[in-house]
Amino acid sequence: MKKKATIAEVKTLSCSNSFRNYHFLKITTEDGVAGWSEFDENFGSPGVAAVINQLSHRLIGQSAMLHEHIHEDLRNVTRPAAGGVVGQALGAIENALLDAKAKTLDVPCHVLLGGKVRDRIRIYWSHCVAYRMRTEHFSPGIVDASGVRQIARDVREGGYTALKTNIFHYDENDRIEAWSPGFGRPYAPSRNIERKTLRDLRRHLEMMREEAGPDIDILLDLNFNARTDGYLEILRATRDLDLFWIELDTLDPKALAHIRANSPHPISSCETLVGLQQFLPYFQNQSIDVAIVDTPWNGVWQSLKIAAAAEAYEVNVAPHNFYGHLCTMMNAHFSAVVPNLRIMETDIDRIAWDAEVFSHAPDIRDGYLYLPDRPGWGTEPVEAALKKYPPLPAVGMIHRTAVPRLAL
Repeated sequence: MKKKATIAEVKTLSCSNSFRNYHFLKITTEDGVAGWSEFDENFGSPGVAAVINQLSHRLIGQSAMLHEHIHEDLRNVTRPAAGGVVGQALGAIENALLDAKAKTLDVPCHVLLGGKVRDRIRIYWSHCVAYRMRTEHFSPGIVDASGVRQIARDVREGGYTALKTNIFHYDENDRIEAWSPGFGRPYAPSRNIERKTLRDLRRHLEMMREEAGPDIDILLDLNFNARTDGYLEILRATRDLDLFWIELDTLDPKALAHIRANSPHPISSCETLVGLQQFLPYFQNQSIDVAIVDTPWNGVWQSLKIAAAAEAYEVNVAPHNFYGHLCTMMNAHFSAVVPNLRIMETDIDRIAWDAEVFSHAPDIRDGYLYLPDRPGWGTEPVEAALKKYPPLPAVGMIHRTAVPRLAL
């Protein structure tokens, strides 16, 4: 008998990820099929779960097979506040519906998405250095230049082919600290690039190249940490270095086109955009070499539309992926089916209980993720394990950053 996949329950769940929280959506059908997705409230996005819960009544009684219909209905009722946290809630709902639909049909999600064009996906080791600086959560920790050299060797010796790192400052004792004023660490609203930042960044990249060796691709992520003139300063300072890409964020596609026109390195961007309409000006202005698409934010089905538009402009895509194993698998199915994939982001340093809270870990060998053929996304949260690690209160980049105090 054909299953109708009528939605019976919608609920959000969360657990601690030691320094932030994991967030999940579970949509259950009357047939007992559970569709899962992972979303995020840490990367400047508080309140996604609240939006999902406000919209959940519109899903009850609908068929999970009709995910495009449901997405359009939810977009209509949220149109005045489209994008942002609202858009991310719609993305989370779409991704859980895709999982439920694939499980109902007993196929992997990549079958729903058009079928895979590759069996394995090249990945890069993301947050290389940054995560190990959280010495209370990751071991071995990184506190100085010797730790930076060690993790670069770990990339090479682990069989990985690429790494991505960030901007750091070093003191007179070679101790390291993160430098990301775009995220308020430190509080420096001007986001100007000074000589010390340029010197320390160049030294950092040269150390990583020395230890990783000539065959490892090095990616540099600048985030929102400068304005146009500052990004150009960094490009001039790194002109002679061998970099796979420089990743940066600006909300002005014409400014980014100017930066790209003056860059010796490929430029990637757009990880904070939601919806094809936001991506189009970056394609039309030839602002980027690689469009970074956050599929948990956009929804994987909507992300395919973004990738197709990128293809029309001869632009590659790469998923934004610094979340848990479920997000990694959602991004892996996307990466498996889009022809214009460049590379996939993955965090290799993991917290101790990742193996408990997810049913399956990604199969990563020699710098590649191998796609499974299990139904749906191929992994899901283990609810009993989630209860062992209750969510932390008021976590995330927004809440755990020190509040700057100004004298009156």
